[in-house]
Order: sequence, then C-alpha cells, then structure tokens
Amino acid sequence: MENKLSQAMAELEAVQEAVARAEDELGQASATIRSRDRAVEVTVGAQGELTGLKFPDNKYRNMTGPQLAASVMEAVQEGREQMARRVMDVFAPLTQVSGGPTGIRGVDIDWDRAFGSALGGPDGGDRRSRSRLHDEIHED
Repeated sequence: MENKLSQAMAELEAVQEAVARAEDELGQASATIRSRDRAVEVTVGAQGELTGLKFPDNKYRNMTGPQLAASVMEAVQEGREQMARRVMDVFAPLTQVSGGPTGIRGVDIDWDRAFGSALGGPDGGDRRSRSRLHDEIHED
C-alpha cells in the first residue's frame, strides 16, 4: 500500500509540473491575425483577449463602418480560435490516461465550456477530450 501511495504521489507531482510548464508556455503566448481583406490586424492573448489592433496600409479609409466592423470581428474570431486550439494542444497531454501503475486517469476537459464561441470552427459540436473514448473504442 505504501508503494502505491508513493507512486501516486510521484504521478501527482509529475502532473503538477506539467501544468506549471503549460502555464509558463502560455503565459506570454499570443496570435497575430490579419483579416482576409488585409485591412485589420489583431493580436489575441492566451485567454482570448484582444491585446492589439492595427489598421495596416490605411485600407480602412475606403471601407464603410459595417465593412470595417466585419473585418475586425473576423480577425478577432480567427485569433481567438487559434489561441484556443494552441491551449488545447498544450494541455492535451494532461487529458491522456497515465501509463503509470496507479492507473490515474487523464483530466476530462470540456473545451466548449472553457472557450465558448472561440471554437467556432467548421467541426462544431462537443469538443470534450475524446482521447479516452477513442482508446476504449480502439481496444474493443
């Protein structure tokens, strides 16, 4: 029993270290995106917040208000989606089932709840961590 407890503690410490590394990696992360019409450039932080907004080449001067608003919204949504996917990629190893002898299961993250509309990509639907379900189906 003592051996299992020490193994579980070691696995827990490894997970805590992995979370700390992921948080450090994402601490200063950002994505810079230009709208398709190249009129707007935005920078989005790791939490989906808008941290920068530029209007390169003054293209906005020839746009109507609704056109400019649409360009801003498009670029912000794309930036938020890119950062959400990056966060998902960084935290993906923590969603996997541990290979250790204690059988500690990975964390099940509801990505839709975490990111909401930031994951407005074409695949839609439930984006919960599917690794365990995939593993279970594959094993059957």
